[in-house]
Amino acid sequence: MNLVDKKVLVVGAARSGIAAAKMAREKGARVTLTDARSAERTGLVSFAEDMALELGGHRESSFVGADLIVLSPGVPPTLPELAAARQRGVAITGEVELASHYIEAPIVAVTGTNGKSTVTTLCGEIARATGRPVFVGGNLGTPLSEAVGTEAATRPGIVVCEVSSFQLETCVRFHPRAAVLLNITPDHLDRYTTMSAYADAKLRILRQLGHGDIFVMNEDDPGAVEAYQRNVGGWRPIVTYSTRGRPHHRYSQATGDGVVEIDAGGFIDEKDAALVLRLVHLGGVVEERYPIADLQLVGRHNLGNALAAYLAMRGSNLASASEVQAGGKKFQPLPHRMELVGEFGGVRYYDDSKGTNVAAVVASIEGFPRPFILIAGGRDKGGSYAQLREALARNHARGVIVLGEAADKIASAVEGVAPVKHATSMEDAVAQAAGLAGDGDAVILSPACASFDMFRDYAHRGEVFREAVQQEGKR
Repeated sequence: MNLVDKKVLVVGAARSGIAAAKMAREKGARVTLTDARSAERTGLVSFAEDMALELGGHRESSFVGADLIVLSPGVPPTLPELAAARQRGVAITGEVELASHYIEAPIVAVTGTNGKSTVTTLCGEIARATGRPVFVGGNLGTPLSEAVGTEAATRPGIVVCEVSSFQLETCVRFHPRAAVLLNITPDHLDRYTTMSAYADAKLRILRQLGHGDIFVMNEDDPGAVEAYQRNVGGWRPIVTYSTRGRPHHRYSQATGDGVVEIDAGGFIDEKDAALVLRLVHLGGVVEERYPIADLQLVGRHNLGNALAAYLAMRGSNLASASEVQAGGKKFQPLPHRMELVGEFGGVRYYDDSKGTNVAAVVASIEGFPRPFILIAGGRDKGGSYAQLREALARNHARGVIVLGEAADKIASAVEGVAPVKHATSMEDAVAQAAGLAGDGDAVILSPACASFDMFRDYAHRGEVFREAVQQEGKR
């Protein structure tokens, strides 16, 4: 894409917008960065002499007069200024789509409602084990635009990118070598009018896939399977995985005689305590086994995340079996995602503060290897806690400690499944959980709620939990 002397308007002055603006400027564009927030709120009192800033509101003239508009992920597509630009035929794209035009390296793209960051980071660790230049980012934190111009973006490199539904909305030519869909559960319904609209945005990740590419999908997730079946009219190189047994879907491969299905995919061998990959290689199937003991991940859902990452990197031939195993061994769980933050008195304490919706919490406790006490609560997001009740009943829940604005709603939903206690603070919640826990048990903070009633964000909530655990350990 030639941006030399083009008028580019970047909408949204957060990190991805700033990265897109800098990249466009480096490509020769005349850039304007706009944000409805004031200069004080964005922190951009001054930015760059050769870039115009329009803060504290949007100017329609800048939208309709642009050659290209680049949207940051958080910008709603319903801005009236965007409607005016569309009427004038102004091209509109997103930060991920624009950056991908300048990336020659193979891209591994990961999407889903939950688990994206874990899988993206694990893929990145495996990519680093290859010795090639690597970039890991996207929705994970570092904008894809920051990969442009680096060695990782050249053909010898590997780019691993977490992509959200917001980012995929504007993707047209974004072309991953390996695309991963982990799950689709209710989320962001303040932006999407229906679950189908949300799912359709996720499925844009595979629109450019073809021969030589691979699409990895979680067969256990009904939302992902339904969206795939509804969206995909022609052949796509799909391989599925399951944590409940061998996948029923088979690897679809195009040949000169049409599409054939091969018994390939990923699953768990419980007896051998191994992750099993069945990979298509030179027209045949090769089986590879990776010891679960190599991983520092907890929970069956995380074994599914590992299967997804292993299949993406091996199925795309971007990493060898030994490199996959090396990356898996080196991988450390991400902060606030089933992170072990303490162990004393035979009890382990896990920070899963990133579990901000019911589906994420259910995934974390499903098949958990120890009896546990769950700490949950915060600002309610408007959903049902019925699935949480069912998961607590199926697993070894010794008790539930509730706190925050949603405490009563959660308590009412799970009453009778396990003893429920109310806490006035995180410190009180940890103390009460410790009192219920015995040798061999676990205490899990997995709130199923937003954090903003008591904490700055989920990270702050996790930090307060860790501090409370450390204080409890000193008693």
